[in-house]
Amino acid sequence: MEPVEQRGAGRAAFPLALAAVAAVVGSLLLGFRLPEDARLVWWHPEILVALFWTPIAALLLRHRPHLRVGRLMLAAGFSAAVYVLALNLGPWFDLHGWPGAGFLNWLGTWLWVIDTYALTLVLPLIFPDGRLVSRRFRPVLLMAFLVPVVVCVHLTVAPDARRFHNGVSVYPFQDIPLAISALIVTTLALALLSVAVRFVRAASDVRRQIAWVIYPGVVALTIVYIGENTPIGDPVRNLTIVAVPLCIAVAITRYRLYDIDLVVSRTLVYAGLVAVITGVYFALVGAASLLVAGRGALTGLAGAIAAGAVFEPARRRLQRAVDGMIHGERDPYRLADLLNRRLQTAADPVEALAVAAEVAHGALHAGVLIEVLDRDGGRSISVGDGDLGDRPQLIPLVWHGEPVGRLLFGVTRPPDPRLSGVLARNLAELANAARLATDVQRSREHILRTREEERRRLRRDLHDGLGPTLASLAMTVDAARITLKSDPAAVDPLLEELRATMGRTIGDIRDLVYGLRPPALDDLGLAGAIQALGGVVATGDGPQVEVHVDGDLECLPAAAEVAAYRIVQEALTNVHRHARAGNAVVRLHLNGDLHVSVNDDGVGLPQRPRSGVGMSSMRERAAELGGSCTVGPGPEGGTLVRARLPVNGASHGAVAGN
Repeated sequence: MEPVEQRGAGRAAFPLALAAVAAVVGSLLLGFRLPEDARLVWWHPEILVALFWTPIAALLLRHRPHLRVGRLMLAAGFSAAVYVLALNLGPWFDLHGWPGAGFLNWLGTWLWVIDTYALTLVLPLIFPDGRLVSRRFRPVLLMAFLVPVVVCVHLTVAPDARRFHNGVSVYPFQDIPLAISALIVTTLALALLSVAVRFVRAASDVRRQIAWVIYPGVVALTIVYIGENTPIGDPVRNLTIVAVPLCIAVAITRYRLYDIDLVVSRTLVYAGLVAVITGVYFALVGAASLLVAGRGALTGLAGAIAAGAVFEPARRRLQRAVDGMIHGERDPYRLADLLNRRLQTAADPVEALAVAAEVAHGALHAGVLIEVLDRDGGRSISVGDGDLGDRPQLIPLVWHGEPVGRLLFGVTRPPDPRLSGVLARNLAELANAARLATDVQRSREHILRTREEERRRLRRDLHDGLGPTLASLAMTVDAARITLKSDPAAVDPLLEELRATMGRTIGDIRDLVYGLRPPALDDLGLAGAIQALGGVVATGDGPQVEVHVDGDLECLPAAAEVAAYRIVQEALTNVHRHARAGNAVVRLHLNGDLHVSVNDDGVGLPQRPRSGVGMSSMRERAAELGGSCTVGPGPEGGTLVRARLPVNGASHGAVAGN
């Protein structure tokens, strides 16, 4: 229902806009029938408000019916149109002696107040998204709504307080009660303060929207409120009144059309330069005139030279300050230093990502999103700060040639290459640390799950297998003892059954122990166990297996021995089952860490390999020790399995042999 209602609101705006235009046209036609001193002047500002603000508001509401700024513009423009009609309709009624002329004059007072103060006080508070920048400005909004009521009540009590200059109403602050003047001026100052606060806090897109309106808006407000006290040229006032709604339309619909940031930046810089140079010049001229009396030409020349010397350093400093205010931090090294100092307070890499996003958002004045990719390329961690907008810029985070994440900026233009490069390098290291921390956490969880599953398996095997078997043996022994007294000849079958059951039980126990640690590791050592394993694989139609050992493997930790044996066992099993290989080479190299590789000359991996249980098991066994395991194509074809297993500084010696 909401989209239908919004479309209905958008369609209703056009009849109101047409009615406003018709009211203005009717008022002007009616004015030709009035005496010249009683008719509305054709350059009246409310005519332009009705003819420009109302149709533009209708166009905005046509595309964005929920836009509160558009609704406010439409209401103010329509009230201005009715006010224009009342200005000619009241004298027309009075000329003909019809009743209602006083009501029309009173209605015109209210409508003038509504369109004047709604556009100058309420609009700055809610532009551009229709919401206040902060809850702290709610009292200011109440004050903005209170001003029209106070002014109307005052004009009802003292109608002569409003005057007319060239047919345009004037409400001079110096002639009205001080409390009313203070209320209007304070509300206006706080409304402009909310614009400044919104500009500082907002994302880059919202800043560009504000920048489009701030020039004509400030000029229009200045002219309107100065015009309440001092006569203002009508062409200047009317030009600003027309420019403001046009800029609002551009700000809401096409704010990326031109580089308004550059215009704002240059204006602030050169306005600051004018103030600085003027201050320096007059300060030096004043000081020199006191020291060197009667030499005005020399003091003026000294002031000009000093002002020229100050110009370029002042321009650079002002440009840097303005760029920092509009675009954020532009020096990549200062940003990197700020980022590194803030990261010292982070407790872990994931919290450090949040700190980095906060620093980047605060320094760049743009929404930031940091995404960390897992080993398979999917997003594992995502931390953001601020609004990215609808067209964010993406920078890949690469660590030692491997993509580890992505950095997204909520900016409309590509960021400075130096800035993005420094940020990308720092955040890539951070993203890699966060990914490693995630991997470690997952490994710990997997180790815990594996340990609990192993305990559960042992309990099940002991409880469901060995326990009943031993109970059966005890029952058989009891039966043999009873039978021995009554029928000695029948004991022999019972003893045979007992012996067979004990044999099976011994086999079950052997399998259970083998599942915990292969006995060949204790009997033959790692190198001998793998050579024996290769001999088993080579039987029948299996591939020939060569085992090469580099280093003394006698002092390896038990966990590393089991992991290496299981990885080689799984790799050779895959070679036998899937590779259709004639030969396989197993290499064990101890150099700080234990490096294990299994290479075959088979058909290699499929075009789209799928990680099965065996491959996952090899990776998990390596990860449990803090190592790694990869499966890929071999240098000369076939498949190459490579694993690195940390051995906690285990001593190693010379070559042990093949």
